[in-house]
Amino acid sequence: MSRKQTIGLIGGTGPEGKGLAVRFALAGHDIVIGSRDAGRASSAATAIGSIIDGRRGAGLDTGPTTGKVTGDMNKAAARAGDIVILAVPYAGQAATVEELRPKLDGKIVINVISPLKFAHGRATAAPPLAGSAAEEAAALAPTARWVAGFHTLPAGELADPESDMNTDVLICSDDEDAKKTVMEMVGGIAGARPVDAGGLESARYLEAATALLITINKIYRAHGSLKIVGI
Repeated sequence: MSRKQTIGLIGGTGPEGKGLAVRFALAGHDIVIGSRDAGRASSAATAIGSIIDGRRGAGLDTGPTTGKVTGDMNKAAARAGDIVILAVPYAGQAATVEELRPKLDGKIVINVISPLKFAHGRATAAPPLAGSAAEEAAALAPTARWVAGFHTLPAGELADPESDMNTDVLICSDDEDAKKTVMEMVGGIAGARPVDAGGLESARYLEAATALLITINKIYRAHGSLKIVGI
C-alpha cells in the first residue's frame, strides 16, 4: 500500500464522505471526519467504525493495519490531515474553502465535488463559470496542491466494504507529484484501479460524468461506475 496518511475528510458526514472514509481506513489510513458540528462528526466516525468492526466481527479481512477514525470540527480536521478531502455540497464549497484556506497551504487537497441540478427526477451537470468545482476551489486557495477525482464512485458501494468495487478511479491534477500520491492511495483500495486523467481541467468532464452515471443507474436500477478499457 501507499505510505500511511492522516486524511482530513471535510464533509465526511455525507454519503460520499463516509464511503471514502470506510475505504481509506480499510486501506490503512487514519481518518479525521470534519463537520461544522462536532457532534455530527463524532457520530459519523462512530458509524464508520461500526461498519469496519462489523466486517471484522463477521470474520472478514479488514487488513493488518486498519486506520483509526475520529471526528472533529472542519478546521481541526483540515489541520490534522496530511491530505485533505473536500466532500461538501457544491453550495458550501466557496465558504468552506475560504474558512479553511490557511490550513490548506501546501497540502494535497482532493476535490470530489460535482455541481449538479435536479429537476423532474433528472440530474444534470451545472458547471460554474470557472469550468469545474475543482478549478474554482483552486482559484480560491492557490497555495494548496489541488487534485480532483472519485466523482464516478457510487456512495453506497463505497460504504459497503463487502462490495467488490471493480472500478477505475479517474484522477486529475496540474501537480504531477500530488497526482501520483493520490493514485498510489487509490491503489490501496480493494478493487480500484487509478487512472491518470490529465490536468485539473479534466475535472470538468469528471464532474459532469456524475450526472450521466446517475441517469444510467436510474435506468438500469444499478450502482454502476466507470471502467476504462484498452489501457
